[in-house]
Amino acid sequence: MSRAVSCAFTGHRPGTLPWGEDESAPACVALKARLDQAVERAYDEGYRHFICGMARGADFFFCEAVLRLRGSHPEVRLEAAVPFPGQSDRWSEADRDRYAGLLRACDVETLIQRNYAPGCMQRRNRYMVDHASCIIAVFNGDPGHSGTLGTLNYALSQGLKVVLLEV
Repeated sequence: MSRAVSCAFTGHRPGTLPWGEDESAPACVALKARLDQAVERAYDEGYRHFICGMARGADFFFCEAVLRLRGSHPEVRLEAAVPFPGQSDRWSEADRDRYAGLLRACDVETLIQRNYAPGCMQRRNRYMVDHASCIIAVFNGDPGHSGTLGTLNYALSQGLKVVLLEV
């Protein structure tokens, strides 16, 4: 897909989200609704290809929002940008099962590298930015170093449109 119609995502894992693992928390439910709206707006603006890094937490929420969108707009394509094959190996069984189901639902799986190595998550994030013209970000506002902040900064430096969803 063309970069012009591609939208990527960055966001936090459960440990840095205010509600942690509790997806039934009102703030998490509200964020998921905001993500649905952001994805729908991106579609309305012409984005048809969505790229997800497939991490736990906000990435899962984004992936699920795109799949809901695809339910009413079958031309939507979802790409999983997988940093390395064992990404989910150390996760809980429930998270591994959720990941596997989401991965199966994706239209394209892009494997960034064959084995884990330091920096592979950053390479995955750069891949997503380099292949999109818009990025949707779930950000907790913490100025400390995080993959989300680094990806946001890189997206800004590359001139991407940024849709920021603060938590």
